[in-house]
Amino acid sequence: MTRTLSQLENQHQFVARHIGPSAAQQQQMLETVGARSLSELLDAIVPADIRLPEPPAVGEAVTEQQALAELKAIAGRNKRFKSWIGMGYSAVITPPVILRNLLENPGWYTAYTPYQPEVSQGRLEALLNFQQTTLDLTGMDIASASLLDEATAAAEAMTMAKRISKLKNANKFFVADDVHPQTLDVVRTRAETFGFELIIDAAERAADHQDLFGVLLQYCGTRGHLHDYRELIAQLKQRNIVVSMAADFMALVLLTSPGDQGADIVFGSSQRFGVPMGYGGPHAAFFASRDAHKRAMPGRIIGVSRDASGHQALRMAMQTREQHIRREKANSNICTSQVLLANIAGMYAVYHGPQGLKRIAERIHRMTDILATALQQHGINVRNQHYFDTLMVEVKDKAAVLKRAAEAQVNLRTDLPNAVGITLDETTGRDDLQTLVAILTGEQTDLDIDALDQQLANGSASIPDALLRTDAILTHPVFNRYHSETEMMRYMHQLEKKDLALNQSMIPLGSCTMKLNAAAEMLPITWPEFAELHPFCPTSQAAGYLEMIAMLSRWLVQLTGYDALCMQPNSGAQGEYAGLLAIRRYHESRRQPERHICLIPASAHGTNPASAQMAGMSVVVVACDKQGNIDLTDLRAKAEQAGEQLSCIMVTYPSTHGVYESTIREVCNVVHQYGGQVYLDGANMNAQVGLTSPGFIGADVSHLNLHKTFCIPHGGGGPGMGPIGVKAHLAPFVPGHSVVQLDGLLTREGAVSAAPFGSASILPISWMYIRMMGAEGLRQASSLAILNANYIARRLSGAYPILYTGEQGHVAHECILDIRPLKEQTGISELDIAKRLMDYGFHAPTMSFPVAGTLMVEPTESESQQELDRFIDAMLAIRQEIDRVASGEWPAEDNPLINAPHTQQEVVADWQHCYSREQAVFPAGSQNKYWPTVKRLDDVYGDRNLFCSCVPLSDYQS
Repeated sequence: MTRTLSQLENQHQFVARHIGPSAAQQQQMLETVGARSLSELLDAIVPADIRLPEPPAVGEAVTEQQALAELKAIAGRNKRFKSWIGMGYSAVITPPVILRNLLENPGWYTAYTPYQPEVSQGRLEALLNFQQTTLDLTGMDIASASLLDEATAAAEAMTMAKRISKLKNANKFFVADDVHPQTLDVVRTRAETFGFELIIDAAERAADHQDLFGVLLQYCGTRGHLHDYRELIAQLKQRNIVVSMAADFMALVLLTSPGDQGADIVFGSSQRFGVPMGYGGPHAAFFASRDAHKRAMPGRIIGVSRDASGHQALRMAMQTREQHIRREKANSNICTSQVLLANIAGMYAVYHGPQGLKRIAERIHRMTDILATALQQHGINVRNQHYFDTLMVEVKDKAAVLKRAAEAQVNLRTDLPNAVGITLDETTGRDDLQTLVAILTGEQTDLDIDALDQQLANGSASIPDALLRTDAILTHPVFNRYHSETEMMRYMHQLEKKDLALNQSMIPLGSCTMKLNAAAEMLPITWPEFAELHPFCPTSQAAGYLEMIAMLSRWLVQLTGYDALCMQPNSGAQGEYAGLLAIRRYHESRRQPERHICLIPASAHGTNPASAQMAGMSVVVVACDKQGNIDLTDLRAKAEQAGEQLSCIMVTYPSTHGVYESTIREVCNVVHQYGGQVYLDGANMNAQVGLTSPGFIGADVSHLNLHKTFCIPHGGGGPGMGPIGVKAHLAPFVPGHSVVQLDGLLTREGAVSAAPFGSASILPISWMYIRMMGAEGLRQASSLAILNANYIARRLSGAYPILYTGEQGHVAHECILDIRPLKEQTGISELDIAKRLMDYGFHAPTMSFPVAGTLMVEPTESESQQELDRFIDAMLAIRQEIDRVASGEWPAEDNPLINAPHTQQEVVADWQHCYSREQAVFPAGSQNKYWPTVKRLDDVYGDRNLFCSCVPLSDYQS
């Protein structure tokens, strides 16, 4: 039969590229799970009272080429002015070898958080390089593997200062008046929820204030001033006041370290090390502290440990999974860091090395000196006496200066009284200096830059001698070897081979949705129209960004059933915090500030109670029944007991146990009955999109993990985005911004992230996904995620008990395998199965969450039946191996499971096991074999001997 043009065009739709199983495979899987059709399966799983009558109207699907063309036209509405605004953001040069081999490489950007260190040694080494860079530049003892951005790092520094303070009755936190305004905005928001009193004053007056537990200083002030804080810090330390200092990575190449000045905590943005501005993010914040405070630090720390063979290996030390243990007592609610961006920054340091970085920093500073000298020779006053790269220039006719700047397509900082700010960067050229002088003087002058440079040949006084760095930095061999592109390319490839990412196999993690991050979705993030914009540029220059954000917001509003959306939170945990803040502000607006109790089911994600505590709420746990559902009787009792103190409930849907609870509407009604709000955690939205929605169910606010459901890649542990959808009554209370105000997109409330739209440069990924999938494609994606999960559950149910199912025996989009009976019978644990899967070429499922002794599997819609069968076959083969242990054929103390994973080095050594080498390393055959590079790690040793800086390069090579 001849096909029509429309039928031929539909063959090019992206939906079939994104969804793994073909139509024939879908039918086979439906037969396996006992359903005649997909709609019949969905009817048996998703409660009828929450099913949407039709998919939300987000448009028809288009091809990759059509979507890219549309988005390119939108991006073209952005104006690529040169931005010397500063305020913590600078233009950069991303080395092409890093751009192509890391940022644009799925081997790096599709990997998961390195909770399984045996298949993550490459990323862990890259993060250790980042930590070493941080330690060298800050002069501190211990560093983390990145936080979300500089402003949120400042808020974390404040709360950490309170935790470690010996002044338990002190409740005031001092902030120097020359920190960046967006930093102050985020710190003020956090201080309000914790009940801290902020004191904002000139830094030199910090010691005049009483009852301080901590102080926040900025080394290079927001207006460019350089500070020597030694004397002030010494005075503060005598009073046991904790001192935090914001610093600039590039400036620290030349300046004496904050550690030498006496700071207790040092943080800042690593954006200048090769990460584009991207209209505000994502950018990795660095965070460092004294060794004595390591247990109080937020975020993740990569540490050196050893494996079962005694060889050195890397792992996440003091993991943030502590939230699942400590819950509301956790140090922070951070679950997403900025691994991909930290890796870029660390590789930037590796590629340039200490000499290259010094050349870049010296050039930036020399350019700034030349500009300052030229302006002064023209009779223009520069207010800064000491500076690194930022000048505060007095102007008589500011309007005229800004008009000339706009005509020259240049952005200057405009919020300074009778002055403009200029921050130079590594992209600044000689012609730019000519342009800047012409803008500021109103005259076309031909600067003799070489003559000005010669005047400064003997140095300048803009950096006092006391602030010049005298100690060596980045002396480790890793920063002094890979300076040719050939060597750098091979080094990054060597690290990539040590990791297991989606380009190798499926990553069957429950609750994390490791789905396809399509190449067409990723392409736009490196377009200069998106990459080059400063987050505080005039909004008229960001018309493309604002149009894209508005369109994406409308789509997400329709998909969630809410009335408004806030795009600011730059991680899921930030979204939780922002949503709870909106609830808190709403109650306060109704003169009900006493509403502080947050009900949280026992099965909840660990970030839920941690976020509630950060939002100033008191956590009350609601029990779950034996089927894993919220216990309605206990919920009613807890809600009634809370009464007029009830603020909200935080629920996940489908539940963390992987089930569509049929009573979800009743849960919402009970909480609303007592005046509370319903926060529905968006972690499992991949099982809702197009089928139901939080707003339709009855929730008031949700965060959306764009890095789960909407295809932003995990990047080895970040970036992420966690925008919140809200009902109309909460819309006035979502985060705003102190620097950028936009009616309809931002409120006047306090910020939770540094940039107005969080990590804006990765939003094109989700825009492309929704545009290419269309309404029907998104519904198909959710439906296939459910089918794939039930296919795995049904095929594995005979070998591993499925812990929770719905009323008709099905699961939602993920399933929990109960390993506890097997462990009782054989001694083989969920950890042994997880490590053995590595020999089969798979990343482990989620271990021991939400129930200890289990494995949680989420296949997503992107995996084909072939890949699902490959995983199932591996799990069934492992079950047979367990039986051989149980029968005594393999001893409990020597078998492939407890010895897993097996490395190449081990196979070629003297073999003394009761099973063969082939059984050890080729259990699934030799085709496309993945080799773990280290044996099972010794977690206890790593925690007891925390060491978070680079080890000798010879140890890696060996």
